[in-house]
Amino acid sequence: MLELYNDRLQDLFVSLTGEACSQPQSHGQAKRVEIKRNRKGVVFAQGAETKEASSAQELYALFQQACANRHISATKMNVESSRSHLIVGIMVESRNLTNGSVSTGKLSLVDLAGSERAAKTGAKDHQLKEANSINKSLSALGDVISALSSELPHVPYRNSKLTQVMQDSLGGNAKTLMIVNISPSECNSDETLT
Repeated sequence: MLELYNDRLQDLFVSLTGEACSQPQSHGQAKRVEIKRNRKGVVFAQGAETKEASSAQELYALFQQACANRHISATKMNVESSRSHLIVGIMVESRNLTNGSVSTGKLSLVDLAGSERAAKTGAKDHQLKEANSINKSLSALGDVISALSSELPHVPYRNSKLTQVMQDSLGGNAKTLMIVNISPSECNSDETLT
């Protein structure tokens, strides 16, 4: 589990000393995580902690542990506003008990965080930097989706760490589902349209 915070990938399972987290980290300088692709084109985070789970309960416990280390902050619009993109990579392995063959697949769950207008959220200083970083990577994602849907010869995955991490979830034979949560309030219609 990673977060993309101010254009830096941070491992939510590893503390600043490199040991597995049991306490929320202080959000200082974290272990370096780099985006890589294997020979099959599967994106992975080199330097990130990998955990095993053999049940839904174990997976949920890991999810809760890592989420406790995510950057959140109060704004005028949300008392617990996420200040980053959350990236969960789940490698699923299935063994056929009859012939012993193993099938693997990757499920990527990404909380894109919301685009926000500083005037409405009251973001200043550090929060404004966080919002600008989120909005920049969301714009890059829009560019990638536009290039893919237009079948352009060049898809600008490298314009953002977010799109680099999501590359194998967007192009090729990947199946992508985006769930958009929008406000029903008329005062938020500008954000809804965006």
